[in-house]
Amino acid sequence: MTALKKLGEREVIRRLAALLPSRPDVRAGIGHDVAVVAGNRAYDFLLKSDAVVEGRHFLPTTPPRQIGHKALGRVLSDLAAAGGEPLWALVNLVTPRGEKMSRLRAIYQGLATLARRHGLAIVGGDTTEGPALELHVFAVGRLPRGTALLRSGARPGDVVFVTDTLGGSLAGKHLRFIPRLAEGRWLRAGDWATATIDLSDGLATDLDHILEMSRVGAKIFTEKIPIAKAVFRLRPARRDYGGQVQGFEKTNSLFSKPWKKRSPLAHALGDGEDFELLFTVPCCQAVALEQAWRKKFRTRLTAIGVITRGAGKIVWLKNGTPLTLHAAGFEHFR
Repeated sequence: MTALKKLGEREVIRRLAALLPSRPDVRAGIGHDVAVVAGNRAYDFLLKSDAVVEGRHFLPTTPPRQIGHKALGRVLSDLAAAGGEPLWALVNLVTPRGEKMSRLRAIYQGLATLARRHGLAIVGGDTTEGPALELHVFAVGRLPRGTALLRSGARPGDVVFVTDTLGGSLAGKHLRFIPRLAEGRWLRAGDWATATIDLSDGLATDLDHILEMSRVGAKIFTEKIPIAKAVFRLRPARRDYGGQVQGFEKTNSLFSKPWKKRSPLAHALGDGEDFELLFTVPCCQAVALEQAWRKKFRTRLTAIGVITRGAGKIVWLKNGTPLTLHAAGFEHFR
C-alpha cells in the first residue's frame, strides 16, 4: 500500500480521476481551476468546491467573519480565474457539538457579506457533527458559451502577467483577500488571456500547473516579481498543528531552508494563498493590455516573464543571469 505522502496531491488526483466517469456535456473537468459544463445555447456553467478546516486554514482565534470570508472567497477566486459570474453556492458545515452559536453566526455573516458584494445567493447545504470546524463550499457560476479561461491555452511567446503583489499572506491577506472577479471577467470579455489560474498554492506551483496543462515552458524574470511589503514585516513563525505554520497551510521546504530563513523571493514564490490572478497574453497584445488595464483598474499588474517551448521547464533569471532554484509552492500530502 502506497502512502499519500509518497505520491503528492497531483499523483493522488491523477489516480483517482482515472476511476471517474465523464459525460459529453463536460467542456473542462479535473485538472482545471473549475469544471466547465454545457448549460444552454447562451451560457456554460462553472462548478467549483473548496474547503477550509480549523487548524489547517485558520486558527481557533481567527475572527469568525474572516473565516466565512475566506471559505467563500477561495471558491470565488477560482471562478474569477475562469472569467465567470458567480450565481449560487451551497455551504456544508461540520462542527463539534460544543461550538458556540454566536461564532457560527459571525462566520455566516462573513459569508453573507462577500456573497452580497458579488451578487451570489447561498441557497442551502448540510450540517453535520465532527471533531473540528470545517466549511465546505460548492459554487456555481456562468459565462458565455465557449469563453471560459482555462489553464491550457498558453502558447510560446505569450507574456506572463500577475496581479497585485505576492508573498507574506500569513500577515493577514489569506483571510482578507479580494477575489479578482471583475478583472477575470474583463480579461475574458476582451479576449485578452490565453491561460489563467488563481494563485492559491504559490507562484512556483501554480505557474507549473499552467505549463503542464498547456505543454509549454516559461522564462521568469525574478527581479520583476512584485513582492508584498508584508513579506518584510513577517516575524519568525511559531509552529503547531502538526508542523504547519500557525493557521497557514502553505509551508514547504522551498530552497531547502526553514520557513523563517527564506528570502523575500522565496516567500513570493512559495508562500501561497495570495489569491491573485496569473495569466498569459499574446506578445502582440501585451502593451495594449497594460494600457487598457490602467484605465480600467487600480489593481497592480506586472509582466514577469514569457512562455517558451520547453514543455514543463522554468528558467529563473535575475537581471539576465540564470538562477539555480528548486522552487516549489504548496502541495497537499507532501
